[in-house]
Amino acid sequence: MNRTEQPAPATPVHSCFTLRFSSTPRGARLARRLCGERLDSWGVLYDSEGHDVLSLLVSELATNAVTHGHVTGRDFRVHLLALSAPAAASLTVRVEVTDTRGDRLPEPTPAPPAEPVVDSARTGGRGLLLVETLADRWGCAPRPDGPGKTVWAEYTVATVVRYVPSAAPS
Repeated sequence: MNRTEQPAPATPVHSCFTLRFSSTPRGARLARRLCGERLDSWGVLYDSEGHDVLSLLVSELATNAVTHGHVTGRDFRVHLLALSAPAAASLTVRVEVTDTRGDRLPEPTPAPPAEPVVDSARTGGRGLLLVETLADRWGCAPRPDGPGKTVWAEYTVATVVRYVPSAAPS
């Protein structure tokens, strides 16, 4: 859990996935579902701990883009990078969510007090705390191709090599 303002050092990219979504709750849900499918195709299988963590990171960052980075008529972008990892059985996945509002930079919520305060009206405020807790690294950077910002998180996960049957001999 290391927050930094600078992106990770240059690392070879194994695979990438980029899509734009409407800046609505439906767009955030769709981002999570499509990223989940892509993670599964990269060997981060459904119902694995790594898949659950990465799906939650996508969900929290996309929800924050919709909630705090929304500009009317502008979409947000999700970019997944599967970075090569030193160990053959692991993969570092970088989740980047870009919105068009650069004036509201993310700050994690302070840790909750030991005695929870009951506030039934409060519906949010813990998303970045989850990101900070679950991600290996996270941070934000100005959007390079226009107004806004990119909030990113990285997580290293064990992957599963899928068995692909060879063609039957003739």
